[in-house]
Amino acid sequence: MKLTGAEILIRCLKEQGVDTIFGYPGGTVLDIYDALYRDGTLRHVLTAHEQGAAHAADGYARATGKTGVCLATSGPGATNLVTGIATAYMDSVPLVAITGNVTVANLGRDSFQEVDIAGITMPITKHNYIVKDVKELADTIREAFYIAGSGRKGPVLIDIPKNLQTELCEYEEKAPAAYVPKGVSTDKLTEVAQAIAKSRRPLIIAGGGCIRADASANLLAFAKKIQAPVCSTLMGLGSYPASDEQFLGLVGMHGTDAAAKSFRRADTIIACGMRFSDRVAGDRVKFRAGKTIIQFDIDTAEIDKNVPTDLSVMADVNEILKTLVPLLEQADRKEWLKEVTAYRDYEAGNFDSTLPAYKILSALGKFTDADTPVATDVGQHQMWTAQYCKFEKPRTFLSSGGLGTMGYGMGAAIGACIGTGRKTVLVTGDGCFHMNLNEMSTAVKEGLPLVILLMNNSVLGMVRQWQTLFYGKRYSQTMLDKNTDFVKLAEAFGAKGMTIAGEKDVLPVLTAAFKEAEGGPVLVDCKIGMDDKVLPMIAPGKSFDDIMTKV
Repeated sequence: MKLTGAEILIRCLKEQGVDTIFGYPGGTVLDIYDALYRDGTLRHVLTAHEQGAAHAADGYARATGKTGVCLATSGPGATNLVTGIATAYMDSVPLVAITGNVTVANLGRDSFQEVDIAGITMPITKHNYIVKDVKELADTIREAFYIAGSGRKGPVLIDIPKNLQTELCEYEEKAPAAYVPKGVSTDKLTEVAQAIAKSRRPLIIAGGGCIRADASANLLAFAKKIQAPVCSTLMGLGSYPASDEQFLGLVGMHGTDAAAKSFRRADTIIACGMRFSDRVAGDRVKFRAGKTIIQFDIDTAEIDKNVPTDLSVMADVNEILKTLVPLLEQADRKEWLKEVTAYRDYEAGNFDSTLPAYKILSALGKFTDADTPVATDVGQHQMWTAQYCKFEKPRTFLSSGGLGTMGYGMGAAIGACIGTGRKTVLVTGDGCFHMNLNEMSTAVKEGLPLVILLMNNSVLGMVRQWQTLFYGKRYSQTMLDKNTDFVKLAEAFGAKGMTIAGEKDVLPVLTAAFKEAEGGPVLVDCKIGMDDKVLPMIAPGKSFDDIMTKV
């Protein structure tokens, strides 16, 4: 049958199993929006800003495991997606961003709202396309979804000039191409198994790749088989159940004392789907000193990039673990596990205020379950959430790790809430919330069961912490002093607003907030102290041997 390019786009999205699009209309995508209207089967979520649409598509993808989709017009609409695309790229999130553009005849003429979005996004996408022939549109869309969701997942951009959206072309429906990870050679894994068997004190570090590869079940089986403690990068939280006796929590710059001490004592590090970023490895020379480093990663570019390895396997981490576990003998490392378990006695933190953030975050478990999505923005509240909230399942912790995007959380929470249909929590700070509060209008319009815990300390907390520790307490431009009444602001948007002013308010206010959220968003203004810190902390450029436990 013959369809317009816009109709072909809608048909192809449905082919790929898309049910929700986050976007904002404009001149060069009017034909796409008209096709959406006439089709009537796809859910479109109108955000307040295109960046919110990109973050919502990202949150939808992280929480569901499906590929997220966002849609924007040309020029400023397209460039507003860039930060969201970069966020997804750094954290390997499957995303397809669709932009309109001026007609093919007007490309390169500095036409109204024309921008080379493909050139702009080239460094932050797995691949991108400018479609110049409507006959190529359907296969381009199909290929884009395959690339986004295969191998090391990531964002793909499709730029569709306006004239292609109205041109007619034959369309034939096709089933999505299935991605099947390559198998793993047992020869290399036998060598790995032998190295693990020789180790007296192995330590597993689980990264975001374990979640992207749906490897949690095999990761648990692997840890039990070799009787090794497990710690997690920020992106790996939820890949291993926090309640398990072998789990030591977050590793790295703001990781737990137990993870840091166990790392120092370990003789073998087994990195599963993690890239040894500077926030985890610190001083990379000291990091590997005296240790055997084994790395599992799907991306050959990550092998030996940051930390040289002794053994490495390049493949899907789930395929690696599934093949490796049967090759291993059941280990007995009771003494090693007993030693690392004792390290948990130390509790990190430097809280001088009357309302420490951890009191609120630790109480969250009374109102959530293992399937509740929790999104964060970036800063102290992000690290406190990682330290004090217990994530039992994958795809329940959503946060910008690689890019560290302030303003990410609100869009991500909206996407997760819509994608899962579950009550969702956003933990944010007053600095971050000022960057994305416009999306409150989206959450209210959609009637989302969203609880927003706003850690309000009137400062840019993490930056102030660094200024305290490394800049002689010269607080340059980190006092916010905006005097925003967040409760009234929430009410102005049509949401509920509440306040936690002291520790006695925590349980009653959270009880009321989670009950009220059944009818729509609730914002809780949490009045925390401006000089509470995230500790432990590894100083910049230092190793785990230089960990700071108090100031």
